Amino acid sequence: MEAVSAANDTQDLPLPDDDPGSLSYHDYDPNGGAMPPALPTLVFEGVNFPEDPIKLLSVQVVLILAYSTIIVLGVLGNSLVIYVIYRFKTLRTVTNFFIANLAVADLLVNTLCLPFTLVYTLQGEWKFGRTFCFLLPYAQGLAVHVSTVTLNVIALDRHRCIVYHLETRMRKDVCFGVIALTWVLSAVLASPLAIFREYGSFTLKPGHTIQVCTEKWPGKSTDGTVYSISMLILQYFLPLSIISFAYARIWSKLRGHVSPAESGGNSSAGSERHRRRRKTTKMLVTMVVVFAVSWLPFHAFQLATDIDSTVLDMRDFHLLYTVFHVVAMCSTFANPLLYGWMNRNYRAAFLAVFKCRRAGGERGRSGRLDSIHPVGGGGGGGRGKKVVLETQDVVSTRLNATDV
Repeated sequence: MEAVSAANDTQDLPLPDDDPGSLSYHDYDPNGGAMPPALPTLVFEGVNFPEDPIKLLSVQVVLILAYSTIIVLGVLGNSLVIYVIYRFKTLRTVTNFFIANLAVADLLVNTLCLPFTLVYTLQGEWKFGRTFCFLLPYAQGLAVHVSTVTLNVIALDRHRCIVYHLETRMRKDVCFGVIALTWVLSAVLASPLAIFREYGSFTLKPGHTIQVCTEKWPGKSTDGTVYSISMLILQYFLPLSIISFAYARIWSKLRGHVSPAESGGNSSAGSERHRRRRKTTKMLVTMVVVFAVSWLPFHAFQLATDIDSTVLDMRDFHLLYTVFHVVAMCSTFANPLLYGWMNRNYRAAFLAVFKCRRAGGERGRSGRLDSIHPVGGGGGGGRGKKVVLETQDVVSTRLNATDV
């Protein structure tokens, strides 16, 4: 989920026309993908740079395993979520479309952020050329913004339906319009990452030149810090405040009673619908908690650096930055695990996909998966096994807009 997802920038190394004595390691951004500041182990004009623990082989092996695991789990899990929502007609609900949008954002982080972050972390310089210098940080920031905004949209949509007893489901065209608006808003918020950027070469010592991709703000040197803190508020503190408020009201509403509209005339059906609402809300709240906890160390470290620049002089600064980034990126594969654990619809859909792959040609040839889908030997007498996807959640004409 944030979601996924990471800090997006490189160190603010001066380009050749700058004063070499002003070499600094500031100006990375809390906002997007994950280009952590490099910290080369070099001596330049009498300045001794601290030895970087990232250069140790054992540390690099651990980082390769950690990033590779996150990438594999994130790509497989989020692709599976998108696939089952596309293939199972019964999962094509408004909330699930928002969840699919969240999965797309996390998939973008997994593919456009983490592999390049890993290479940059290990190499200590920008290896991807001028075009990617502008595109990658922008795409990374865009993905993290989409994750955060989508979590807010899901929370506010459920708040609208549950707290105010609105039985009318959001139309799908409105849903897709909200998703499009989410991407437009995120694109605008992430645009400074592409606009205020510079690519060039930097000579560390005679015969040793590296390529750098840095932020280049037109105004004061504090502009980058102002942007970082602004994005920290917009990406973390403000969204979590809105989401917490929405889910607190939802939980208060669900804890006390079943709404009169649901209980009148059909208390059993109303009670079942109420139970499903509670379970779905628990799952979505857990998603937000995972997002908040996984990103908290990273954002706290970023904030400490923005407030006190001496943090940049720590010997283990680069290592701590990378570790906190790895923890934050765990949120990009956590959501599919939560869906499979906490929601029977998703769990049954995941199982159906895997069993259908094993069953090969025994799957029905209708071109789509139904709410009740044969997954075992479909032999005579109707004895084949079937997976049932909580059809009461998707078939009932009184299905509530808050059901996943």
